[in-house]
Amino acid sequence: MDAPIALRRPSERRLHGETVVDDYFWMKDRDDPEVIAYLEAENAYTEAMTDHLASLRERIFNEIKDRTQETDLAVPAKRGDYWYSTRTEEGRPYRIWVRMEGGPDGTETVLLDENTSAEGHDYFRLANFSVSPDAAIIGYSVDTDGGERYTTRFRDADTGREFDDEIPSTYYGAAWASDSLHYFYTVIDEAMRPWQVWRHRLGSEASSDALVFQEDDDRYYLSVQRSRSGAFIFIVTESAITSDARYVPADDPETEPVAVLPRIEGVEYAVDHRGDEFWIVTNDGALDGRLLRVPVTGGDEIEVAAHAPGSKLEYPDCFAGHVIVWGRHEGLPAALIVDPVGGTVSYLTIDESVYELGPGANYEFETNLLRYGFESPVTPSSVFDHDVASGQRTLLKQREVLGGYTSGDYVTQREWARARDGALIPVSVVYRGDTPIDGTAPLVVYAYGAYEISMPTRFSIPRLSLLDRGVVYAIAHVRGGGEMGKSWYQQGKLADKMNTFTDLIDATRHLTDEGYGDSGRVAVRGGSAGGLTVGAAVNLDPSCFRAVVAEVPFVDVVNTMLDESLPLTVVEWDEWGNPNIAEEYGWLRAYTPYENLKAAEYPSMLITAGLNDPRVQYWEPAKWTAELRTTADVDHPILLKTEMGAGHFARSGRYDVWRDEAFVLAFVLDELGVVDQ
Repeated sequence: MDAPIALRRPSERRLHGETVVDDYFWMKDRDDPEVIAYLEAENAYTEAMTDHLASLRERIFNEIKDRTQETDLAVPAKRGDYWYSTRTEEGRPYRIWVRMEGGPDGTETVLLDENTSAEGHDYFRLANFSVSPDAAIIGYSVDTDGGERYTTRFRDADTGREFDDEIPSTYYGAAWASDSLHYFYTVIDEAMRPWQVWRHRLGSEASSDALVFQEDDDRYYLSVQRSRSGAFIFIVTESAITSDARYVPADDPETEPVAVLPRIEGVEYAVDHRGDEFWIVTNDGALDGRLLRVPVTGGDEIEVAAHAPGSKLEYPDCFAGHVIVWGRHEGLPAALIVDPVGGTVSYLTIDESVYELGPGANYEFETNLLRYGFESPVTPSSVFDHDVASGQRTLLKQREVLGGYTSGDYVTQREWARARDGALIPVSVVYRGDTPIDGTAPLVVYAYGAYEISMPTRFSIPRLSLLDRGVVYAIAHVRGGGEMGKSWYQQGKLADKMNTFTDLIDATRHLTDEGYGDSGRVAVRGGSAGGLTVGAAVNLDPSCFRAVVAEVPFVDVVNTMLDESLPLTVVEWDEWGNPNIAEEYGWLRAYTPYENLKAAEYPSMLITAGLNDPRVQYWEPAKWTAELRTTADVDHPILLKTEMGAGHFARSGRYDVWRDEAFVLAFVLDELGVVDQ
């Protein structure tokens, strides 16, 4: 079957003395029947070109399914008189939200069954599930097309009766006032920027809701949350380099919001509340953050934990008797435990060398326990309670992996790859213990590298289908992420963005040089901004990779950053640069994957898109695919797979997610020459 040939309709961009011809600019018109026809033709081509993998896909899907405990209950967490949890049932794709009265083994009440809510929809995603302070009402938001414009609804927690209240076009973030009557939520503008916080009164029409706060600066976006103490509603405003917060007393919800600290360009801070003080992590005079206490009524700040370069303090989490500061330490996730009375600080100790750590369901303010989640590439996700007073740690549950999984059969370790400018790049590696580390194994490398996001080193059941076939898997923690502190992020953005892409190449070369993989059998994978990382790295060195998986890739950087009507464009100028400025245009123009393809032999590529994606518009991967076919040397398959009824997060039900992952893994295994016996 021949690959689809997209129509070429040249459109010129004249900017900063340069003229760039875009043959596929026309693909931006989603109402053009030829656009839909092209995407459908690409889907048909991808299906035909991967038809020989159908049995392998089915085997991998069944491996994922057979290793998964389909009927399961998450560890219940106490809040007031109830214990809250979610559970799943075999054969049903979505979660069921439940609570038990009096204890974790008490009589169960179903609060919300996502499976029922999803009936009649090809796509379903839940957000903002929240219980009112009096435990009587559930607020929740649903998206049924992947466009991330949610409808917020309310229901009686005991009876399941739906209220008449319905709020359209809401976004992530919600908070209840103490009266269980007023509900705060965010609203997005035409560019998908959450720019307003509104207050709804139960029993009233959404049209009568009150505007609480509006952020007019297009570089900023809003979120809303309630402090763990329950005393305040926080309205947080953030850009890529600046943040601030305002508070509203939760017991006086109609009060005008008051700034915690003034906004200062280039300063970021995060806040929580305890007693008569706000606890704040700020980078003011401290690149990687310092911890402060500030009286709610105003007054001098008290420094609790000083700046420690390279150990990132991210945000405080306050309890009655202790404070946790989540962040990074020695390149790994960390929890700093603070005794507010004695002033002592210490890190939660972890035994493994590569792992993921984060807060669990901590609903109670008056508690000595810290619930946290832990996992590693070889340790399934686990839930612990840590008593901060005694130091005693209790494992509550570890995810069961069916089929006889034994963690000792696998090896995980941290490598350090030297970048071409001398920087040391952390690389997390996992493989089966009987896989030869002699330069003959197939290798898969994952990378992201943006927004100061640290790529988590989690356990993955689907990944076992690679490891058990002798594949070595690695995560390259390239610059632009936050793994090694704020400076690691700053070295991979704006004028220094090229470091992200060369880091991926250098980390991959290091792995093959050290025997972790065959240099001729390397696949690379990344999604969204990670798709940009992958696409730019392939342009720089196509010979480095045998196969590429680029999921919803951000590859048309210049054109997207020029279009202020698109979601998140102006907000992200501080991340990528503003191409209206000549110098910054030069940064973007030097690496944008769509405009830097060359007549060289490119690896096999699987590219995905979502027609309803508000974050990376479908036309970016579509245009890139078409240009790859006309510019690059494409002896290998270039495949585009577009979800016609979903967005950035692809399909939503867990069985569909497993099938999509099986599709990707089968493509990778086939391209790397891994043949099932």
